[in-house]
Formats: sequence, C-alpha cells, structure tokens
Amino acid sequence: DLPEIDTVLIPWGGGGLAIGIATALRALKPSVRIYAVEAEAAAPFTASWQAGSPQVIDYRPSFVDGIGSKTVFANMFALAQDVLDGSFTASLDEIASAVKLIAERNRTIAEGAGAVALAVALSGKAGRGRIACIVSGGNIDGMKLAAILSDH
Repeated sequence: DLPEIDTVLIPWGGGGLAIGIATALRALKPSVRIYAVEAEAAAPFTASWQAGSPQVIDYRPSFVDGIGSKTVFANMFALAQDVLDGSFTASLDEIASAVKLIAERNRTIAEGAGAVALAVALSGKAGRGRIACIVSGGNIDGMKLAAILSDH
C-alpha cells in the first residue's frame, strides 16, 4: 500500500512476525530498510545482532510483555540475518509515550509491544524519511493504560 516507503520497523518477539514481513518486503521492494525493534528492558535480538550470534541477556519484566525474552532462537536469528538490516531499542518511557500518542491520535489501543515501532521512529533512531511502523497487539492491562494516559 505504501510503495514510496524507505524504512519499516517491526517488533521482535520470537521473530516470526518480523521475519515473515521482512521476507515479503524483500521480494516486493529489495531496497527498503527493515529493522527489528525491542524494548531496552528486554532486547535479546539487539544484543545478538551486535554480537553476530544469539546472546543471553538479563531480562527485566515490564509492561512491554508481548515481546522480549532472555535470548533468541538460533534458527530465527539465522533467518533474520538474511532479511533484516539491524535492530533498534526504545526506552520504556518512549514506548509509554507512543502508546498514549496512538490512543489520542488514532483512537486505537496498542500494547507496549505494539507501540515500540512508533517509539523508535519518534526517537529518530531509525533516521528520517518515510517510515512504516508495524503496530501489533492491543493486550494492555487497563490500569497500566490508565496510568500511561494520565502520566505521559
């Protein structure tokens, strides 16, 4: 739908969503830049990408519980290396602000994992140009959502 897109940001959970979307995008538009995105509190893919192999990290639970773990699966990491250009992380505060922005501007409820791509885009970490953010998941605790909407 967006043939002029420069960059696509995709949440990294277990890798299936990111690798699936990236594989399709590579076939349709090989020049597009495609990045996995994670919360800083639990970013095994980013650590693995930087090291060049799957890494084990200290996992810190947070409201961004739809993505993040202690490590990545080796087979998923190998597939990701073929279709992704890298990875970025967002802070929990950046993600909370993105959850609020999506709710206020689009009247859509996104969980933290779903808002991480927008958080990265707004931070400027992914550069400039036309950036598409994959917003996936709306399972956020009601009390946490209320706190985000009133605090950020």
